[in-house]
Amino acid sequence: MAKNAEELILFEGRVPIYPRSVQGRFRTIKWSILLFAYSVYFILPWVRWQRESAVDQAVMFDIQDRIFYLFSVIVNPQDIFWLAAVLMIAAFLLFFVTGIAGRAFCGYFCFQTLWTDVYILVEHLVQGERPARIRLAKSAWSTEWILKKAVTHLLWLLVAFATGLTFTLYWGDAYELFGQFFSGTAPFPAYATTLFLSLSTYVMAGLAREQVCTYMCPYARFQSIMFDKDTLIVAYDEKRGEAEAGRAKLGKDLKTQDERHASNVGDCIDCGFCVQVCPTGIDIRDGLQMSCISCALCVDACDTIMDKLGWQRGLIRYASENELEGGETHLLKLKNIGYGLVLIAAIAGLVWSVATKSQLSMAVTQVRNPLYVMLSDGQLQNSYDIKLNNKSEKTVVMQMRLEGLPGAVMDMGKIKSIKIGPLSSVNVFVRVKSKPLQGKSGQIPFRFVVETDIGDETVTESKKALFTMRGDRK
Repeated sequence: MAKNAEELILFEGRVPIYPRSVQGRFRTIKWSILLFAYSVYFILPWVRWQRESAVDQAVMFDIQDRIFYLFSVIVNPQDIFWLAAVLMIAAFLLFFVTGIAGRAFCGYFCFQTLWTDVYILVEHLVQGERPARIRLAKSAWSTEWILKKAVTHLLWLLVAFATGLTFTLYWGDAYELFGQFFSGTAPFPAYATTLFLSLSTYVMAGLAREQVCTYMCPYARFQSIMFDKDTLIVAYDEKRGEAEAGRAKLGKDLKTQDERHASNVGDCIDCGFCVQVCPTGIDIRDGLQMSCISCALCVDACDTIMDKLGWQRGLIRYASENELEGGETHLLKLKNIGYGLVLIAAIAGLVWSVATKSQLSMAVTQVRNPLYVMLSDGQLQNSYDIKLNNKSEKTVVMQMRLEGLPGAVMDMGKIKSIKIGPLSSVNVFVRVKSKPLQGKSGQIPFRFVVETDIGDETVTESKKALFTMRGDRK
């Protein structure tokens, strides 16, 4: 290749983005959601909730005892299918919302978006509005430069540390763990988790920012398969904004809509406000792009300009491709209805499962070596390992019996009743003896039944088992 040949550039360096602040209805919605999300996240570990046999904490994930506490709901290891239901609900909710309103989740609810908004706010408060931040970034080192940069990063680190520590407090008694953390007596995982979450928050929200949405987030890659011509997206009305002669700045003979329309010039005055407020640095006038997170700040920016000019809002708005082409938007499509029905069914199933959760559970495993034993008195004996789980916060005394195996005798050794502490489990070894039944052989189904009183309620749980019957030799 010749030395003077043009070099092929395969990588473009990152262009720093300094979003400008804007006021409007979508910015207000975003601040409201952010305030609610931060309040829930940072306050919830400190909320007390009276419990009889565990820490009085409303939400706590007890890894050591493998129990999750969510207010009045106690999630035991046996309830792991609830997690599958929650994940399915989250997935179909995402599909449903995306099919109707595009990447609304990214723009309003995503953790990356929420925390980045706070980091940009800190940067704005310390360094000033967009022009001031750009000047500071381009200026040489000075006392002001060092001071503003240091304060910005210090506040970022404080927000990151508060985020990481709060997450850690969900996994133990928040008040006790908080004291242990700063006295140096907390478990090592508490320090490791806090450090990891602090660093990841600082890097993602403070340094990487829009690169997370553009390059790291898989949602940006597969969102297009859930879009169609009726999906509401943040869109620029090119017909109105460009007309035939394109967009043009305000100038002589182009100050009023009548003058612009007479010259076939669109309503876009090319002020660039929509680009300046975008947290990912795109120009929405170039059409739908993978980096657009549908935050609608460009809508607020454009509406602000239209209001000042006295022109109609909506040059940039939530609209479907069909609407922009002059057609109608149809949101109640078979795809969206299907997502909605599955979502409702999943939510109903989860609510029903939680509401009807039994306070007891039992698992029965037949001992298969040997499968059965012939006793000297002619009876057959099968053995079983039974695990009993007390999911309540009270100590219970359980009674066990057999159903469906006439004449059978259950032998638990010296155990007459089974006492289990709150949120605990025990394993019981049980022998079942039965005489051979005439005309019956193979495996005979029956049930183990346990019963106990929890408060004023009698709770019964049963589990199917099989008795291996050799059969009568007649």
